[in-house]
Amino acid sequence: MSTFIGDFVCKADAKGRVVMPSAFKGVLESMTEVRLVVKKDIFEQCLVVYPFGEWERLMDDLRSKINPYNREHTRFMREFQCSTAELQLDGNGRFLVPRRLMQTIGADKDVVLLGVDRHIELWDAATYDSQHLSADELGNLAEKILGQGG
Repeated sequence: MSTFIGDFVCKADAKGRVVMPSAFKGVLESMTEVRLVVKKDIFEQCLVVYPFGEWERLMDDLRSKINPYNREHTRFMREFQCSTAELQLDGNGRFLVPRRLMQTIGADKDVVLLGVDRHIELWDAATYDSQHLSADELGNLAEKILGQGG
């Protein structure tokens, strides 16, 4: 499985089109993906862009845990599917992010595309810049999550 690596400052044009960085296009091409799914992140003020195959894996995992006869489960699934859209790269390597989704994260022109393993996060540039942890915070978090074995 290919992974997305790096962060790239990009500009959305007036229609909301963003050029996919060539490093990310290469990953998509290696996966033979032409379809993407974008949705609002559950926890952060960003959008998450999934290659369609990864989206299908995510949905299969959700379906295996959801009971369609449980109201909380169906409500979660409904809310999870809100603020979702299917995208494709155009001939110039751009993808069109629906305006309503850009508005949910407060993004206008300056955005950051961040590779996070099997998906891409799309952030408003100012919000992205304000989210970074200090070196001490990152070290403490790494110790808390990864340092439990020793």
